[in-house]
Amino acid sequence: MFDRIAVNPHVHFGKPCIAGTRIPVQNILELVEEGIPFAKIIQEYYPDINNQDVHACLRYAIALIAAEDAFIVVEPTGYRFRRIQRLKD
Repeated sequence: MFDRIAVNPHVHFGKPCIAGTRIPVQNILELVEEGIPFAKIIQEYYPDINNQDVHACLRYAIALIAAEDAFIVVEPTGYRFRRIQRLKD
């Protein structure tokens, strides 16, 4: 699943990118969040990737969320989120 996502400390400061490119996963996710169809992302923004790459970005984001627990902490000044990464069994 993650053969399409690469993390290299020498590319975009170690941010995850689509393997073989310098396209950060975050850029793709931001376009998806804007409601831009996959075909348009590929055709107009990043013609060097394909549908499978866009899906890999989504799967990567889902895996990150699944790997952590988030808690809401109630403080006198309001609420804040606290994330704790799960330890692997």
